[in-house]
Amino acid sequence: MSLCKRRGFVFPGSEIYGGIANSWDYGPLGVELKNNLRDWWWKRFVQNREDMVGLDANIIMNSKVWEASGHLKNFTDPLVECKKCHTRFRADQLEKGQACENCGSKGFTEPKQFNTMFKTWIGATEEKPSIAYLRPEIAQAMFVNFKNVLNTTRIKIPFGIASVGKVFRNEITPGNFIFRTLEFDLMEFEYFIREKEWKKSFEYWLKEQEDWLFELGFGKKNLRQREHEPEERAHYSKRTVDIEYNTPFGWKELFGLAYRTDFDLKNHSKQTKVDLDYTDPDTGEKFIPHVIEPTFGLTRLMLMVLLEAYCEEKERIVLKLHPKLAPYKVAVFPLLRNKPELVKVAREIYDNLRGFSAGGGSAFGGMTSYDDRGNIGKRYYSQDEIGTPFCVTVDFDSLEDKKVTVRDRDTMKQERVEIEELAEYLSKKLE
Repeated sequence: MSLCKRRGFVFPGSEIYGGIANSWDYGPLGVELKNNLRDWWWKRFVQNREDMVGLDANIIMNSKVWEASGHLKNFTDPLVECKKCHTRFRADQLEKGQACENCGSKGFTEPKQFNTMFKTWIGATEEKPSIAYLRPEIAQAMFVNFKNVLNTTRIKIPFGIASVGKVFRNEITPGNFIFRTLEFDLMEFEYFIREKEWKKSFEYWLKEQEDWLFELGFGKKNLRQREHEPEERAHYSKRTVDIEYNTPFGWKELFGLAYRTDFDLKNHSKQTKVDLDYTDPDTGEKFIPHVIEPTFGLTRLMLMVLLEAYCEEKERIVLKLHPKLAPYKVAVFPLLRNKPELVKVAREIYDNLRGFSAGGGSAFGGMTSYDDRGNIGKRYYSQDEIGTPFCVTVDFDSLEDKKVTVRDRDTMKQERVEIEELAEYLSKKLE
């Protein structure tokens, strides 16, 4: 958490006004890491597949959507309150006989169901007809737009509708940094199938979720699968499996996978009297599709990527981020900032790598940093802390041999590379 604030990954929300509980802002490096995760997900699961299309939907929907989906009735957590200090807790997260962590009392109220949806009003007055809700999930827009997608894409089952966006949950016990917050980002898709295919599809997407984690650089030792018991599954789910990560505060959900059956489409069709059947273009068969839902928490994934990458070594702290995730792919240094001849060459390399040279720049295209503060060793360690895979140093030899020193973040090994070949060299290394 200290590194995240100090280096610009995550800042406390509204900090100069004393902050607001469980509110976090993503700084210059945090927003790059977050966007890199999002873009990799979108490329892998949407753009690279012919059975997936995207959707970007409104946060506020007609409140009847949440009635049909069961959220108004079922999107609840059991709440208890300490009788002495009035601190609130989720009853299902308290062990038998556990004392209040705030005051030590063991007296709690009886559990009552607390709806975790954020309520708001549309219009100038707070009247019942104008009640609306901030979405607690992004799935419902994909169900509501099911017919629109069919009519405009002519895509065939099996297929998915994918979306990325903000969701809001009035959690009783948020916390653990950015793991559980009131406002967060989800990436998920609804994958529409025939009912008889659900088990095969479920196993396929469970493996796809795990495979992506390995691609991101996660090790198997910190990952496990956990099957939900029937009483803990969401009201729409027939089977749910979490992929959990071994955090410093215990095994916690990273990704989720649910078999939602035909619950949502069936209820929306019933509520609106709109036909949400799928018609097989080859056989003419009509049916309501069933749904497999892989859910990827973007902000939660960002936290666990940082945990997995964070390494404390003897002389340095280093974030061993996958190069595709690193906020900066390369940093360029002049050996000394007070030598104009070195600064000139370093600036030319910097501009070329980021695509702003007079000739139009190189084909490298990765985010590039320029740093001339302090000595060269401190600059290396500073870039290690934020996960920059490569550092390029222009020294006095560079003026003669037209080469630069390229340092690898993980091994700290150095190599001399021709300036003209630098962009191609870095591109191949980052692949």
